Amino acid sequence: MQISIVIPLLNEQESLKELHDWIVNVMQSNHFLYEILFIDDGSSDGSWDIVQELSASNKNVRGIRFLKNFGKSQALHAGFKAAKGDVVITMDADLQDNPEEIPDLYRMIQEEGYQVVSGWKKKRYDSIITKNIPSKLFNWAARKTSGLKLHDFNCGLKAFDNDVVKTIEVHGEMHRYIPVLAKNAGFPKITEKVVQHQARKYGTTKFGAERFINGFLDLITIWFVSKFGRQPMHLFGALGVLMFIVGFGFSLYLGIDKLFLNPTGRLITERPQFYIALVAMVIGTQMFLAGFLGEIMVRTRKSETRYTIADKINFGESSYAETS
Repeated sequence: MQISIVIPLLNEQESLKELHDWIVNVMQSNHFLYEILFIDDGSSDGSWDIVQELSASNKNVRGIRFLKNFGKSQALHAGFKAAKGDVVITMDADLQDNPEEIPDLYRMIQEEGYQVVSGWKKKRYDSIITKNIPSKLFNWAARKTSGLKLHDFNCGLKAFDNDVVKTIEVHGEMHRYIPVLAKNAGFPKITEKVVQHQARKYGTTKFGAERFINGFLDLITIWFVSKFGRQPMHLFGALGVLMFIVGFGFSLYLGIDKLFLNPTGRLITERPQFYIALVAMVIGTQMFLAGFLGEIMVRTRKSETRYTIADKINFGESSYAETS
């Protein structure tokens, strides 16, 4: 198997047949051995029926359907887990990603030795106010935080070496940061390719303005996890010790001043330094305990990816209500 194409979808019944035919034409023109994995993320329209029809007519089509909407990250994780190809391509189901880009993406992985190739929608056909400008700000922040010099972190069209997708854990809403996850997992050969972006032909976008808020929150999370995720004590413990030392220093000063320098002066509880010392020592202790608990959780945690599969197509076994 040379190429696995992983396509997460939610209520995209109008575009699936056209997308399938387009992909098949590209695969056959280039004589690729391929599979198409449609991951139905709890669609409420006829998307799953379309996937079943496509699978019946094309043995290279496989499908996974979730019991409900778990999110794009979970859909990609399920697709990565099932993918068999040497190169794994991800793309959206709304026809805004061009399958004609696949041969070049495959070549960059197989021949040029890259491990991740991220698409860059240099010319976009989205709203300037609701998507283009927020996307530019978001990508700027992601570049500064992650150190990766990519222009478009959230492009759905990406290519991966199979080892990458079998190693990384995509959960929550981290699909925007798969290149960052790959970098943190030890895959340094990451680049980007300018890809053609097309206007949406059917339906409406499934993401609202809240995706940018969630995106920035996820960016902070992934920055913290990449820096301190394996050793949270290095952050919380250091800050906790520093705060405790500050509080203890004020306490020592107050004690010496009251006992030896100014025994007839104001009560210790009437001085602002007392409350600074008290708060600093309490916060320092709490932060140290947070780091300690974080270390325990890091050593005992299991995968955070959660989704429930309702049905599969072309997997050779019945898999109703499979949970991961």
